[in-house]
Amino acid sequence: MTANEAAIPGFCRDCLKQATGGRRCSACGSPRLLYHAELYQLTLAHIDCDAFYASVEKRDNPDLANTPVIIGGGKRGVVSTACYIARIHGVRSAMPMFKALEACPQAVVIKPDMEKYVRVGRQVRMLMQELTPLVQPLSIDEAFLELKGTERLHHDPPARTLARFARRIEEEIGITVSVGLSYCKFLAKVASDLQKPRGFSVIGAAEALDFLKEKPVTLVWGVGKAFATTLERDGIRTIGQLQAMEETELMKRYGTMGQRLYRLSRGQDERAVEINGEAKSVSSETTFNDDLCDYDNLVSHLRRLSEQVAHRLRKAEIAGQTVVLKLKTADFKIRTRNRRLDSPTRLADRIFRTGMQLLDKEADGTKFRLIGIGVTELSDTGLADPPDLVDTQATRRAAAEAAINVLRDKFGKTTVETGYTFGRGRRGK
Repeated sequence: MTANEAAIPGFCRDCLKQATGGRRCSACGSPRLLYHAELYQLTLAHIDCDAFYASVEKRDNPDLANTPVIIGGGKRGVVSTACYIARIHGVRSAMPMFKALEACPQAVVIKPDMEKYVRVGRQVRMLMQELTPLVQPLSIDEAFLELKGTERLHHDPPARTLARFARRIEEEIGITVSVGLSYCKFLAKVASDLQKPRGFSVIGAAEALDFLKEKPVTLVWGVGKAFATTLERDGIRTIGQLQAMEETELMKRYGTMGQRLYRLSRGQDERAVEINGEAKSVSSETTFNDDLCDYDNLVSHLRRLSEQVAHRLRKAEIAGQTVVLKLKTADFKIRTRNRRLDSPTRLADRIFRTGMQLLDKEADGTKFRLIGIGVTELSDTGLADPPDLVDTQATRRAAAEAAINVLRDKFGKTTVETGYTFGRGRRGK
């Protein structure tokens, strides 16, 4: 190592001792050394749990440690998460389950346990909030953090604080995370994907243009398959090609998306970490083993899903004001219908009855492979579910639901069932 290389700041991610050069830590012998010229200047991070659902299941069942694990449900379902062993065999999130099992027939398939995952996700979130109040969740298992100004609190620069945090997650919660550290959101998120699992990658301002130059345009947020096809048709495949174009030209071709292409291709992203970046919706859905058109069966599933959504709302102490119904036809076309309520709700009864009104207009004999229900416009529960002075039965149903919830919380979900779900299968039949 040259004198200039030796001057690059670094530390060991395992023992946190300062790195003084070489490929292994002089204190503990670990090869997990982190060097970067801007290591102690960067403060914006993206933290992402590694194969989150699968990692939680492996934590709870150590016998699965060296086994490919797929989280998903039913022969007609899709993969929610696959562990890294399964990914080596070609299994990917959102892959149809039958294809996943063709690629990795020895995999263990586990039905998602969302309550458990939410509980673990909250534990991770709480530890994040001990680092900084500026935590912006993107989903149950990932978030942006801004650690500028936390050096005095933690007696360390953000990079070392994040490494200590990652180690604490492993020791106290039993799963692993990957960290991306940069000067903007876009590159922090890109960095967190570079060395999964247990990764810690840094992208500094000085290297951003060169780093992005050879990357595919799909790395830019908002460039999905369809837009990537449009760009390829125009001869644009790499971010470097975008860097060579003028902003006016890109906006003329692609409108506001052209401006995003111009700025992100140059590593320009001024969005701040926002503490109000909580989830914008709460929903639940199921994929049927066989396509369904029978109205009563659809209603039964709708009721069960509405109860799941209401349960999550109560646990999170939030409510939603717009009910959204989601249907996927046998030919994979998605229909979404929504209705805004007069006041926010966290009641299964209101969610279900609103969803049923939306379903009435769609249940015309069409065969569906999926149904889902959810709420958006989330808020706290202060204004939720006021007494209904017109429909007095609604108030009685709300009281009955509250009593049922007490019993379910104490004795289990299936202790009390409604007529809509009683005796009906719970596996996508």
